[in-house]
Amino acid sequence: MRKVTNLLCALTLTMTVLSGCGSSGNTETSVSNKATTPTTTDTTAKVVPTKKYELNLATAGDTNMTDLQEKYIVGEFQGKFPDSEVRVVNTGAGDAGSQKIFEKLKAQKDAGKTEWDIDLAIVHQSAMKQLIDNDLLEQWTEQSANKQYIVSDDSKNSLGTNVAGYVVPLFHSQVALAYNPEKVTDFPQNFEALVTWMKANPKRFGYNGIQNGASGVSFATAYTYWKTGDYKALSEGPYDAALEQKWPAVMKELKSLPVTYTNGNNGTLDMLNRGEIDMGPVWVDMFNSWVNEGRMNPKFSMKLIEPGIPGQPMYIVIPKNAKNKEAAMQYADLLSSPEVQANIIVGQYSWNPGIDASVVFPMVSEEVKAKLYKDITAEDLSKRSQSFPISEFFGNLKSAYEKN
Repeated sequence: MRKVTNLLCALTLTMTVLSGCGSSGNTETSVSNKATTPTTTDTTAKVVPTKKYELNLATAGDTNMTDLQEKYIVGEFQGKFPDSEVRVVNTGAGDAGSQKIFEKLKAQKDAGKTEWDIDLAIVHQSAMKQLIDNDLLEQWTEQSANKQYIVSDDSKNSLGTNVAGYVVPLFHSQVALAYNPEKVTDFPQNFEALVTWMKANPKRFGYNGIQNGASGVSFATAYTYWKTGDYKALSEGPYDAALEQKWPAVMKELKSLPVTYTNGNNGTLDMLNRGEIDMGPVWVDMFNSWVNEGRMNPKFSMKLIEPGIPGQPMYIVIPKNAKNKEAAMQYADLLSSPEVQANIIVGQYSWNPGIDASVVFPMVSEEVKAKLYKDITAEDLSKRSQSFPISEFFGNLKSAYEKN
């Protein structure tokens, strides 16, 4: 919860300043990388050639994570470093996508390879303990051009693992319940009312279980927090196996509810838009992107119910034996720059910034900020944005869902 509160405090300060001096109104999707060339009358001055890089980037997450790189960032990088080649590979949605990145790096380390073929990766919180425990990551952030902006709590601690120096959050995202207000005229404000609504409207609530996307994982986790009352103990630790004794009954009850199972984050949005379900957990940024692209009915809305639902960051990491480490550093600095964070991360994808919000939001128009907080307000996030459990609990919770 602290990471959201810190971000919102920075946003409040920024908006207070802006109310007195105006907004930059910058909503451009292209980020300027023009360098200032000093004038000289020395006709013998040598032109320093621009470096040409190769980069292999692996990203976990849904298709929007690939789109982010290929539509917006790769072109910016190649504009800065002409003729550079960037290869983007999507390893899959949800925690399973991050697990594949871990397995790939671990296999190369175990094989004794001194150069690994992933130079830069975008991973979930769930992968960090394994990646660090197996010595697979570079501690690179002290060399980052944006190190002074790495200020959030989850840039230091991730699900109980010390990640300081290894990560820059690319963004912070949140899961909420999206719904059709024509069908859900009396929106349930808490989990107890939601369960009542599900039973009264069988198969009209849809989510993807815990497979093929983290929105379903978030919902199952939030349900467990609500039923057990153990949010603080599970999210802050220390690990206590006795708390898990409650889970089989909780999971059986959850899975007995008359819901529709979707085939992933996109699947929930798609079924909602087609009218096959009336409500379901979605990533706020994906919902907003679909609305902006004309793929989602703009009359649909989102809410965060009590006591809350988890959100999470995605992390930029550099493997320890990356073959093209210099290229990875340059690309990571571009991703974490205030300009990209403002124009792309916030402006195009409706994520909250991964770096210090106070240097990002002055570059974001009031119109974009109004859209960002239209359905899920800053107050909602402060009160109801939860963290996922610490890693020991998190893995076991997902196993308990599968087994019961």
